[in-house]
Amino acid sequence: MHDVIVRVHAAGFTPGELDWPATWYDRAGHDRTPSIPGHEVSGVVAELGHGATGFSVGQRVFGLADFTRNGAFAEYVAVEARNLAPLPSDVDHTTAAALPISGLTAWQGLFDHGRLASDQTVLIHGVAGAVGSIAAQLAREAGARVIGTGRSSHRERAGELGVDTFLDLETEKLEEIGAVDLVFDLIGGEALDRSAPLVRSGGTLVTITRPDVQPVDGRSVFFVVEPDRARLSDLADRLRTGKLHPPVSTVRPLAEAPIALAPGTRARGKTIIRVHEN
Repeated sequence: MHDVIVRVHAAGFTPGELDWPATWYDRAGHDRTPSIPGHEVSGVVAELGHGATGFSVGQRVFGLADFTRNGAFAEYVAVEARNLAPLPSDVDHTTAAALPISGLTAWQGLFDHGRLASDQTVLIHGVAGAVGSIAAQLAREAGARVIGTGRSSHRERAGELGVDTFLDLETEKLEEIGAVDLVFDLIGGEALDRSAPLVRSGGTLVTITRPDVQPVDGRSVFFVVEPDRARLSDLADRLRTGKLHPPVSTVRPLAEAPIALAPGTRARGKTIIRVHEN
């Protein structure tokens, strides 16, 4: 009910999603194996379920499939209509499939939870990654100063993103950057622990990794990304106008999806699975 059957052209995924409980259990906690991964989807509407509105058969769409249901590493996937947005004709499916989780996570972390405003300073841990690179672009567009962290090999990418200051967490002292209005943590671990004292009074620490770190005189928010049709449309407009560039690094055919999901496989940017040709 309210489902849209999407003929999948391209699908994205989050590394480590095979470790998520939602990959193997439904909302009621019942085992749902075998499970199909990949919850970022771009394709064409093949069929509309009862009560599904806002779309038509043959329309190009992209969006976020429910984590507790089968994903988009398949020729067709059922997605709740409210989790999809129209895909402009001049945005290719490969690029669109890189956007739902990364783009929504970046937006929600920066603005919905972090309340980032112009002229503020944000520290983004993992700035060269799939979420971090989009967050850096959005923060710069909003008029914020961006400090990014990562490995030394990420410095060049950070420069391409317009990051104002980059720190190699292995060789440079995080504490020397001074106070920031917002910490957006995408990697957790020691970097997250060391970041709490950097949040200035009234500032915010936002993390997707764990909820147990609290600034002395600020807010702490742990969140999981949520679908948002209107925001997906906004992000798609940024793709069309060249304001946003998702970091697609590798495109593999569906037959190679197990390779992309294999433990230890690392890619700089998003790996996209191509299912049907455009």
